[in-house]
Amino acid sequence: MTALQKGVFLDLESIHPQDLDLGELKDSVPSWTFHDSSPLEQVAARIAKAQVVVTNKVPLQAEQLRAAPELRLICLAATGADRIDLDTVRKAGICVCNARDYATASVAEAVFAMLLTLLRQLDTYRRQVAAGAWSESPHFCLFEAPIEELNDKVLGIVGYGVLGRAVAERAKAFGMRILVARPLRGGTDGEGRVPLEYLLRNADVVSLHCPLSRVTQGLIGARELALMKPQAILINTARGGIVDEQALVTALEAGTIAGAGIDVLAQEPPPADNPLLGCASPRLIVTPHVAWASRSARQRLLGEIVANIRAFARGEPRNRL
Repeated sequence: MTALQKGVFLDLESIHPQDLDLGELKDSVPSWTFHDSSPLEQVAARIAKAQVVVTNKVPLQAEQLRAAPELRLICLAATGADRIDLDTVRKAGICVCNARDYATASVAEAVFAMLLTLLRQLDTYRRQVAAGAWSESPHFCLFEAPIEELNDKVLGIVGYGVLGRAVAERAKAFGMRILVARPLRGGTDGEGRVPLEYLLRNADVVSLHCPLSRVTQGLIGARELALMKPQAILINTARGGIVDEQALVTALEAGTIAGAGIDVLAQEPPPADNPLLGCASPRLIVTPHVAWASRSARQRLLGEIVANIRAFARGEPRNRL
């Protein structure tokens, strides 16, 4: 057993706690300090006496970690660990645990929400109805934008972990056919996997579910977009840096691809001059990194954090990185 007396949550507001039950989290450690957000210059002071630190997007690097001699456990309120100095953490004997598989349903549903909105022209028709066009129609329906179906479309999935598989499962229920890209890092191809270039040329929809790394940074750029069908749609609910944002705007404006649903950007929050925010194409959907953020997913995330804390206290760390 490991005694954990004080916990600090550095950016609780990042998971929008207002509609969540924090009871089990509060019970997992005797004393908690919750911060809505934490500027980097305040992190060292805030974690100085903590045995447990929870962070979503607040970085923990060597400078901050040196100020926390009692720190034993870092719980990530996320899956990715790119903001943590893992080398320093491991040398200091600090355990780092992430949260896994809490947002699978939420992300998979978000993929199809964006995809159906684009294929069925929902935003276009909503605007036309609001402008009175249906009331002025000579027919019982208003039909001015082409509507497509998911059925029999080819879905190309890049990144076939838990999220990619969940999207594939739902796609099959819509009658879609599936292509899966070969692992980008090499290794075993897996039965039925195809090269990325083949997938881009043949998919009607390309959905990204790979992590951001040196291998995937800028993975989808001007060349890759040019390989896609003119009627194809790109969906990115993974990480913003995987897609070259200016190249995507250029492709949309030129009609190289038919549309895109983007939930993540290279810099978040994005600067006002981000090219995707300035793109006026009706075939582009940009949402503010909320594919993961259903209330149920956020409550499961808290459950993962609590489970990690309690397992560590028992001497049985789980989800350790």
